[in-house]
Amino acid sequence: MMDQNAFDQTYTRAAEAKALWGDTAAYKEYEAKTAGQSPAERQNASEGLMQILSVFGDYKGRDASDPEVQQQVKALQDYITAHFYTCTDEILAGLGALYAYGGDFTESIDRAGGAGTAQYVQRAIAQYCAAGRKPL
Repeated sequence: MMDQNAFDQTYTRAAEAKALWGDTAAYKEYEAKTAGQSPAERQNASEGLMQILSVFGDYKGRDASDPEVQQQVKALQDYITAHFYTCTDEILAGLGALYAYGGDFTESIDRAGGAGTAQYVQRAIAQYCAAGRKPL
């Protein structure tokens, strides 16, 4: 059974995302990819995303340019592209800023990976996008 608090947070984030990006091509792609999915399928995709983000909590002691950290950023970008919408470097950089901005996104990521994880993810993403290199 789904935790009501988790459901409420997911619904709130979905409403925020639609308000912010509802007119973008990426949001339209997201709607097309998720059309027909059950709530359980959407929840599984969200949980998979949080699992990837939680791994950054294990890396917080490393420099954001560490190859394993950068590979995790690539895994994050690939997961978003596979399950939600095409995650370009520009979109990824915007997500990094959003993750560290505060509010529900920051709180959720920090809950998953420990305090400071959202800020660390933002730094790792910024490094990834600035470097212009993609790990193999």
